[in-house]
This record gives sequence, structure tokens and C-alpha cells, in this order.
Amino acid sequence: MAKTLTDRQQRAVFAVLVAALVVFAVYLSITGFGQDDGGQDAPQGQADQDSREGEGDQSAIVPPSPIPTTAAEDMQVLDWLPFSESELQAAAATAQGFAEAYGTIDYSESPDAYYQSMAELATEEYGETLSQSSGAAAMWQEMSEDNATSQGRANVESIRSFDDESVVFVVRAQSITTSDSDASEDLGEYAITVVSDQGEWKVFDFQPADAGNLGEG
Repeated sequence: MAKTLTDRQQRAVFAVLVAALVVFAVYLSITGFGQDDGGQDAPQGQADQDSREGEGDQSAIVPPSPIPTTAAEDMQVLDWLPFSESELQAAAATAQGFAEAYGTIDYSESPDAYYQSMAELATEEYGETLSQSSGAAAMWQEMSEDNATSQGRANVESIRSFDDESVVFVVRAQSITTSDSDASEDLGEYAITVVSDQGEWKVFDFQPADAGNLGEG
């Protein structure tokens, strides 16, 4: 027959059990027993902050995206200009044609006919000033008496400058005169500014190259 515990012994056993429960509760609070590795039991604010910090770390390590580059031998130089190759050729032809007209004179005709040949290649505004800027009329009478004619020749040497609507060419001009005594004259280099005018290239300015014409209008 089992022996019954006395009241004193029962109180001692109860005290031991209570002490054991307290120790176990302290252990749980220290070790975090019952929380999973994902921290699901953590406060919501802390979880949101941890999430933002994690996203920041990910964006910081994204590698840069290199821009594409072109090897020197593959560079398309004309792509950098505001005009196509055909447009530049047409502009150069206008500048060269104007310089040829400048050196071409038939002294048996009137000075107006000479100016008109250049005006046809110029803007309307500049065409009106041509007769005032040319010195051909001063020697017209003398050359007409000598049965003289002058044939102009010109060649584009380089592009001096350009913008979205105009190009300044450096053009060398020559005038070969046929008269009772043949002669030729090197007229020198000219800076000729051509502009796009209603789908056509027109001369906007014409002056000696050393005058510093940059095509500013």
C-alpha cells in the first residue's frame, strides 16, 4: 500500500514544481523558443524596416550598364553633321558656282547682266547688294573697248564652319581673261556662306577668306 505524503511533504513538492516552471519560463524568454527563423513574431514596424534595408542592399550591388562604343575605324563621321553628304555637295556646288560667276564677265554685255548671274545664286537680300560690292563696273568701259571676256574658275578648298542652317566654304577663284592681250588673274580665296532657303542653297555672304567670315548673319 502506497504511503501517503504528509502535509509538509506535499507543500515541499509543490514548491519545487513552481520553481521548475519559473525557471522554464525564463529559459523560453531568453532563447526565443517558439519564433521561427523568418522572425514572423517580430513587430510589424521592425519587419518593414528590415525589408527596406534588404532592398537597399540589393540596389546598391546592381552592376553599371556600359554605354555602347564604336571603334575608330567604324566611326561614321558624316552622321555627326547636320547635313547629309548630298546636301553638302549641293551646298558646295552653289558656293563654287557663285565664285565662277564672280570671275566670269562678258564686257560686251551690261554690268546688270553680270550681277544677275550671281544674284541667281544668292538670297534675295544679298542679291540686291551685289552691284554695290563689286568693283567690276569701274573698269567696264575700258574692258569693253578691248573686246575682253573673262572666264571664271573656282574650286572648293575646305569647310570653315557650319551650323544647322548654313555652311561656310573656303573657295579659290580664278579669272582667265581673253582680249587683245591674253591674261589670267588669281582672284584668291573667298569665304562663301550658303544657307538653306526654301529647299535650295543660296549664297548669303561673300568676302575674302582672310576677312574672317564665319557665316554669322
